Amino acid sequence: MNHSICTDEQHTLEHYLFPIVYVFVVIVSIPANIGSLCVSFLQAKKGNELGIYLFSLSLSDLLYALTLPLWIHYTWNRDNWTFSAALCKGCAFFTNMNFYSSTAFLTCIAVDRYLAVVHPMKFFFLRTGRFALMVSLSIWVVETIFNAAILWEEEIFTEYCDTNKSNFTLCYDTYPLLEWQIKYNLFRTCTGYAIPLVIIMVCNQKVYQAVQHNQATENSEKKRIIKLLVTITLTFVLCFTPFHVMLLLRSILEPIVNQNYGKQTYKMYRITVALTSLNCVADPILYCFITETGRSDMWNILKFCTGKLNKSQRQRKSIFSMSTKDTMELDTLE
Repeated sequence: MNHSICTDEQHTLEHYLFPIVYVFVVIVSIPANIGSLCVSFLQAKKGNELGIYLFSLSLSDLLYALTLPLWIHYTWNRDNWTFSAALCKGCAFFTNMNFYSSTAFLTCIAVDRYLAVVHPMKFFFLRTGRFALMVSLSIWVVETIFNAAILWEEEIFTEYCDTNKSNFTLCYDTYPLLEWQIKYNLFRTCTGYAIPLVIIMVCNQKVYQAVQHNQATENSEKKRIIKLLVTITLTFVLCFTPFHVMLLLRSILEPIVNQNYGKQTYKMYRITVALTSLNCVADPILYCFITETGRSDMWNILKFCTGKLNKSQRQRKSIFSMSTKDTMELDTLE
């Protein structure tokens, strides 16, 4: 086991902050993402490329949300990991997988909407279900390989605090960063956050311009689409930017600054970790449930599951071959 420097105040902060945020995320995101999986599956079955990306995004969020009860126990126990080292690695792996597979799938969705709205008569091969499936599988494989470093490295650390004369068994996030973690963080911040952010903002800006200049779309519809675009962009920025800014600062400053300053940066970084989990709540709401098609699909699924529909072959067929309208209501422009 490695040894970490004690940060007493951090344990008190996380004892209250993380359980509150994570309990909220678990309660809301798990059923929301299960519903989102159902809605996107209906679209993916019809070969809708957007449905395939949404299915992968919802699956990534759901896998992360399922690890949160363990993180709640860990932080409520004042950062003392009482489970196995293998379970710590598994939770850390799915946490990182969610951070960077989410940004990748959100980028795919942004590019797909850009092609559909700005170049509706071009690049058809990029907007097929087959191509979306290949891209999604590639992202899962690449992210698994990149995050496999977590499974091979030590993720359990011992911390002794003189203040209360006690040991803490830390999992995953520690202070100070190890050398391999610094290199890994710099690489992932660039490839997993900065590049997707630029692509998403450029694509959404182009879609915004296309909406503004489209004569066939009513003003009320334009306002609704633009509001959705702005909300999606802001959600991405608010959920992922604070975390990556603090991660970058830690990776650059911790090897060169004094311990007291480093601890303050570390505490701010830990707060941003909690913010990233809110993305699991925002994704299904923004991409599946905010639209009429998504709500209609979800309502029919609920009625079917509760037996409120006549289960004739004809009605079952109609439920599972719902409209393949794009979930973001930009299909009007295509």
